[in-house]
Amino acid sequence: MLDYQMLAEGDRVLIAVSGGIDSLVLAWLLHDWRRKAPIAYEVQAVHIDMRPAADEEPSSRAQETAAQLAALGIACRILPTEQPMTLAADGDARGICHRCARNRRRQLFELARQEGWSKLAFGHHRDDLVETFFINLTSGGNISTMRPKQELFVGRLSLIRPLAYLTKEDICGIGARLGLKAVQSNCPLAEQTRRTEIRDLLRHIYGQLPGSREQIFAALGNVRSEYLLIQQQSSAHHADEP
Repeated sequence: MLDYQMLAEGDRVLIAVSGGIDSLVLAWLLHDWRRKAPIAYEVQAVHIDMRPAADEEPSSRAQETAAQLAALGIACRILPTEQPMTLAADGDARGICHRCARNRRRQLFELARQEGWSKLAFGHHRDDLVETFFINLTSGGNISTMRPKQELFVGRLSLIRPLAYLTKEDICGIGARLGLKAVQSNCPLAEQTRRTEIRDLLRHIYGQLPGSREQIFAALGNVRSEYLLIQQQSSAHHADEP
């Protein structure tokens, strides 16, 4: 948080809690750190429930997520998704995950805008950042990943990822000490995504090349752009030609 100056005096922080162990630990971290932080800031956990808004009761996943946070003294708002998606209706198993995540993020952006939240916190960790790099590399044709802090909307909102230096194992260990358990997803594609395939590939690489896990993460902050295939602007070279 210090390296990327994630928090400042008077910040209002919206914490996206999916129910996974990462976001549960994140909510505890930002809630608990206020006791010893040299700054004062406000936090609010929010869960986007994938049930349709017409349903009267929150889903069991939403209720269990809120219950675990309540046990830690953290209130959690449950909001029904504005754009429910079904696999049968969508017809594109590969693309539905991206669109679902995009819709949930758009809903969080709008909530932050309406209520004046200055920061939006996500539970992405070090392994997520590496996986995203490989997904973009192999499926998007670009070299990029998620940043620990990213300014949006001309600085009106910042995305922060306070767990960016931690591994999945680190987070699971913290969760176990807190008595937290990941809430099972009811998504039919939970284990059939490109991210799962990349995770399996990276697990193989780490096993074959000791130390590569740390080296790959370090490389994300050590980009030597002069050795990448970035073409020069042709107009600059031929500006004086007839």
